[in-house]
Amino acid sequence: MKQALVKFFRDEEGATAIEYGLIAGLIAVVIITAVTTIGTELTATFQTIANKLSGS
Repeated sequence: MKQALVKFFRDEEGATAIEYGLIAGLIAVVIITAVTTIGTELTATFQTIANKLSGS
């Protein structure tokens, strides 16, 4: 029984899976933030172009 508990506490496979999940989540947040920022800047650029073309 003692050996089984020691083996259980030394097993790091679950921790590795959690680390990969956290890394994937962080990458997703960075990508979403970047795409949102680029989208906002692109919208402003196209609005400026549209205003200049329409003469306003």
